[in-house]
Amino acid sequence: MQNKTRDMILCAMFVALIAVGAFIKVPVPVVPFTLQYLFTMLAGLLLGAKKGALTVGVYILLGLFGLPIFAQGGGIGYIFQPSFGYIIGFAAGAFVTGLIADKGSRPGFGRLLAANFAGLAIVYFMGMVYYYVISNFYLDSPIGLWPLFLYCFLLAVPGDILLCIVGAALGRRLIPLIREGRI
Repeated sequence: MQNKTRDMILCAMFVALIAVGAFIKVPVPVVPFTLQYLFTMLAGLLLGAKKGALTVGVYILLGLFGLPIFAQGGGIGYIFQPSFGYIIGFAAGAFVTGLIADKGSRPGFGRLLAANFAGLAIVYFMGMVYYYVISNFYLDSPIGLWPLFLYCFLLAVPGDILLCIVGAALGRRLIPLIREGRI
């Protein structure tokens, strides 16, 4: 019973952190750079694949139900925002990050960093594909592959690489504490 309560509290805490991370923005053209990825990545690292993805899924559902917790608001209409693919990618990325990080009882910095980069690759892949499809086929504001790559990857990825390093360092310190039940 105690572990279930602790897990629910940690999941709720990460939902709140992801929501707060959406409002910590660095202005970049097209797709805003936020701290959401840091918290979705940490959810995967610290909670594991299933609970991390579930936590991000709860965040997504809350936003789609109308809470303004996405970087540009909320509501069901948000699925037509070109950047919504990144939000979907957060859930898949948290799952993969947790899956890779969970191998071994005390994953090292290298494994955690690799897990973060794998999750980041999934977030960017899903985000860019969704952006391309929504822009070209729904919004009727076509974007070519080079501008897509430039604005949706090259301009944003340096900050996310830094977040991967920070996340691996935090994960290395926090994973043992969570597994031992000290958090």
